[in-house]
Amino acid sequence: MQNNYDVIIAGSGVAGLYAALNLREDKNILVLCKREQILCNSALAQGGVASVIDKENDAEELHINDTLIAGGFKNNPDSLKILVHQGPQEVRRLMELGVDFDRDEEGNIHLTLEGGHSRHRILHHKDCTGREIEEKLIQAVRGKSNVTVLTNAMACDMKKVPGGYSVNVLKDGEFLNFHAPFCILCTGGIGRVYEYTTNSAIATGDGIMLAYNMGAVIKNISLVQFHPTAFANRHTRECFLISEAVRGEGAYLLNCRGERFMSRYDNRLELAPRDVVSKAIIDESHRTGSDHFYLDISHKDSEFLKKRFPMIYRNLLKEGFDLTKDRIPIFPCQHYLMGGIDVDTNAQTSLDGLYAAGECSHTGVHGNNRLASNSLLEALVFSHRAADQINKRLDGPLPPLVPYQFPPCESEEPIPHGLRTEIRSIMQHSHFVVRDKQAARQGFERVCQIKQLIEEGNYKVNADYVEAKALATVAYLILKEVL
Repeated sequence: MQNNYDVIIAGSGVAGLYAALNLREDKNILVLCKREQILCNSALAQGGVASVIDKENDAEELHINDTLIAGGFKNNPDSLKILVHQGPQEVRRLMELGVDFDRDEEGNIHLTLEGGHSRHRILHHKDCTGREIEEKLIQAVRGKSNVTVLTNAMACDMKKVPGGYSVNVLKDGEFLNFHAPFCILCTGGIGRVYEYTTNSAIATGDGIMLAYNMGAVIKNISLVQFHPTAFANRHTRECFLISEAVRGEGAYLLNCRGERFMSRYDNRLELAPRDVVSKAIIDESHRTGSDHFYLDISHKDSEFLKKRFPMIYRNLLKEGFDLTKDRIPIFPCQHYLMGGIDVDTNAQTSLDGLYAAGECSHTGVHGNNRLASNSLLEALVFSHRAADQINKRLDGPLPPLVPYQFPPCESEEPIPHGLRTEIRSIMQHSHFVVRDKQAARQGFERVCQIKQLIEEGNYKVNADYVEAKALATVAYLILKEVL
């Protein structure tokens, strides 16, 4: 296997694969996939892709305004305009690649409604849109002879070198060094820094750690979104998401007494933005003295629900709940990161030649709170822009790359047991829906100690070590930003 590439992409979710598809075919591209390809946050996205494709009943200005309202008007206006304007062409490209968005009886794209949207503009594939897009992108990338995809390949370390970047990769127990003038970080979210998350098992913030350690600017990383309707099984760390689209189709939120309560908190009721609904649930929990909440859509036609939400229906049946008949227990949990590696409108970081796209990046489009179904759109639009920018730069002369050879790790001592569990507990109690300043101060001191212990100790470098180091770095950055 060769060691030198034109572009290295860390991450194989929607952002990473779409970037690979849009890079020049006469250049050699390496895509690093931490585990198996389908294991990523992109594949878990249920709702859909928000895009103004129905110009008769919708407008870009409306989509922009809805996003601004959801984001508390803290959005980056330049990036937001690009997102909304470029979005439809990316959606059409997905259709060309075979993505099967649902259609109505007349054959038109079926557009659904989600919280915070003033128009029906969400394209979807039943209730598993992310997986449908991911699978079709995987197929498309496999057809590219210039793209090499390494599975079970974890980026452990990264160095900025003259002329580009060197990446130390752990692949099936062996360390490999790769080098390229350009790198794109598409490593996803940080969900595993919390006790409960809707994210996949690999969402440990690795790319953010790598960028931070090289000196890249990290911005607004404390802006963490908590989804209001995760299935409250309270038994596993990964919480099954009950899509925003269920409320979009008319589901009610109920408190422990079986009462609808959103009218006390927002006149948009169940269709208020996620941060509003999550805080309303916490406030209602304090008011009633109970953390038992439910989502109820049993008043809708059962056959419609089975067809519209087949994955949610099947998964809930496994847990003993029938979406068409039962109230579904829900509670907020960690879902998405609005901040991250700061990038410009071409997805370039503060380091020359280093780009970031998808959830690990901070484009500013989401402001303080992401509008539903804007995440897949952001991944598509800005990974494409990163590819376009790199394509232009590959046309010109490039300085010679001086590779860095990472020294071998001699230690066989594992990191102390329980560090990741402790970090998750600190974050869950200090930086949940309503922040606890005192807990954050105390937690920050302990996180600093854990981070120092991991970085300065002589431990075996394996997946457990790298993920613990990433989680400690992410927790440190979040708590430092809020204090």
